[in-house]
Amino acid sequence: MEAALRRFADLGLTVLARSGWWQSAAWPDPSAPAYLNGVALLAPDPGPEDMLAALHAIERAFGRARGEPNAPRTLDLDLIAHGRLVLDGPGLILPHPRAHERKFVMGPLAEIAPGWRHPVYGGQARMMAAGATVGRDAAPLGGAASDGLGEQ
Repeated sequence: MEAALRRFADLGLTVLARSGWWQSAAWPDPSAPAYLNGVALLAPDPGPEDMLAALHAIERAFGRARGEPNAPRTLDLDLIAHGRLVLDGPGLILPHPRAHERKFVMGPLAEIAPGWRHPVYGGQARMMAAGATVGRDAAPLGGAASDGLGEQ
């Protein structure tokens, strides 16, 4: 995961802020190895399509082959939001259509931007993390990072 983060610099992107790593049970098969998740704020802004292409390039560099949905994968990088942009295109939906439901997304996001507001639903990251219905077992790996839900 750290090596994947370092790849952003190879693509001319700077990590401005990043969460700690969060662990959650694998889905749809919880007997598979646990997932690790994190969130990073990147700059400069290459535009959403170019950003998604950069994320896919990093995935390929780590052996990701896109196939059937929810198949096991070496790395899965998602573009969660792009500023306040709302987009519903054939290849890109922003903000990510299910991010607000997922504690393993909103928890790490709340670490670095607790007051971030969802461009469609208006909720803040820390409140969406507290009310998440998917990945409710998600927690900071090793307890080193804040869960983004406490007092700031």
